Amino acid sequence: MYIDVVPNRNSPPAVLLREGWREGKRVRKRTIANLSSWPKQKVDALRKLLRNEHLVSIDAVFSIVRSLPHGHVELLLAAFRKLRLPALLDRRNSPQRRCVLAMIAQRLLAPASKLATTRLWHSTTLAEELQLQSTTSHQLYSALDWLHQRQPAIQKRLAKRHLHDDAQVLYDVSSSYYEGSSCPLARFGYNRDGKRGTRSVVYGLMTDRHGRPIAVRAYPGNTADPNTVADQADALRDDFGLQRLVLIGDRGMLTDARIADLRRRPGLGWISALRHGHLRSLAQQGCLQPSLFDERNLATIHCPSLFPGEQLVVCYNPLLAQRRGQRRERLLEATEEAFQRIQREVGRRTKKPLKKDQIGVKVGRQAGRYKMAKHFRTTIEDSCFQYERDEQSIQREKDLDGLYIVRTSQTEMEPEDAVRSYKQLTRVEKAFRCLKSVDLHVRPIFHRLEKRVRAHLFVCLLAYYVEWHLRGALAELLHQHEDLEGWQGERDAVAAAEPPEKLRKKKNRRTSSSGLRLHSFSTLMAEMGTRSRHQCRARNDREGPLLVRVTEATEFQQRVYELWKTFPVVNTAKVAAEPCDGDQAGQAAD
Repeated sequence: MYIDVVPNRNSPPAVLLREGWREGKRVRKRTIANLSSWPKQKVDALRKLLRNEHLVSIDAVFSIVRSLPHGHVELLLAAFRKLRLPALLDRRNSPQRRCVLAMIAQRLLAPASKLATTRLWHSTTLAEELQLQSTTSHQLYSALDWLHQRQPAIQKRLAKRHLHDDAQVLYDVSSSYYEGSSCPLARFGYNRDGKRGTRSVVYGLMTDRHGRPIAVRAYPGNTADPNTVADQADALRDDFGLQRLVLIGDRGMLTDARIADLRRRPGLGWISALRHGHLRSLAQQGCLQPSLFDERNLATIHCPSLFPGEQLVVCYNPLLAQRRGQRRERLLEATEEAFQRIQREVGRRTKKPLKKDQIGVKVGRQAGRYKMAKHFRTTIEDSCFQYERDEQSIQREKDLDGLYIVRTSQTEMEPEDAVRSYKQLTRVEKAFRCLKSVDLHVRPIFHRLEKRVRAHLFVCLLAYYVEWHLRGALAELLHQHEDLEGWQGERDAVAAAEPPEKLRKKKNRRTSSSGLRLHSFSTLMAEMGTRSRHQCRARNDREGPLLVRVTEATEFQQRVYELWKTFPVVNTAKVAAEPCDGDQAGQAAD
């Protein structure tokens, strides 16, 4: 049906409601009603209805004043509430607490400096939700000082949530480079970031056995890794009140000297691994026999003369043996090529022959470059340089290829459990990857004051605490295993890890079991941010109230909310329930 206007000579035109249809090549029409007596507004309204148009155009009534990304902020605030993060920081609602929550959220949204943070949180709904529209960078620095004072108490609460007597604690050390020279923690030392000529800040990260962060402590940049162990052991006993626990650290940190110190602390056990020199010592004493691996790829031995009161779990990985042999051969060949160049140079220098000390410097530089000097016998004289491989030394190292030994004070622990516990250190390494490069960007560090450097590191730890739980809840939508704990507990403790068939299929098809597209954590947050909050106002009332509307959640966003809502969070009941700032946000997620 349609409205037809028919001219009527000198009279007003006739307004007719008609129906039309086609018969062959002819168009037929029939008048249903005469609307000539209707007012023009009524006729126009009927015409819009017949055309399937709105009676009143939305653009004619409302104008969108502003649209801000909101979905990722909504998800983070829902996570804050479920994790009881506001109550973890402080039971009283205060501007400092809201600032710290905003800094944690901004680290997960778009990490930046504190000055940039005060600008960036206005590009989302974060500032509005936490009532920080007029907050300045100086107030953020004050909030960092506030957080630094409360850090010991907060870490104690985290330990109370997730640690208990006889628990296993993972510990590792990393560093990040520092821009500037005013902070006492910034020192020249081993730079893990490869930034030559820049100072660094060393920090030790402590997690529970699942990789959930508990505490972080900063040290001067020239601090060696083993020198941080005593502080962490004291914190576990004195600050967290744990009387019995097992500290897990790598072989470069839990050295013989550090373990001797741990022996003097009753109730404190350890799990680590032996360095290569210890393997040679055990081989010389006849403790490492090939017959140990006739039936299994691991065996338990004891050596009271060298490692009293410890269980040693010897592991053999043939794939690791093959890789080490290939790598050693490549390094030997590279060293021989360098030595050949030196020989040719020595032979060419006839008018001004090279002295013995000059040749020694060149040889030492090349031997140190590839760390293969122990496998060569060299003869250095004036105008003479000869070398040959030390086949006996090479064979002794070949005999140890593929072997590594886990050491532990837990003599009653099953060997497989000891090896799996040591390999859990990869979870701390994953935390460092997220902190330093993937998501949170703890580096570079700019703060001038020591307490603010420490507080900055703690903000990043709290941000990773939230990310760790989100990753666990949203594993179905990420490129990661959905039951990592169960898989690691079932697979061979020694053999090289192979991704399970279910995970390979998931990555190959790039979709979840429900058909949704897989994401990294950062792209998932970006996808959540496409859900916006719009502020609208009536066009004819410029001073009138704003109407707030939120974009409807997509199927993917609804699935994210469902997964987070059903994810079990461990032991948050130990912190009293308290409403989170911005409690109205994220109601859809709850």
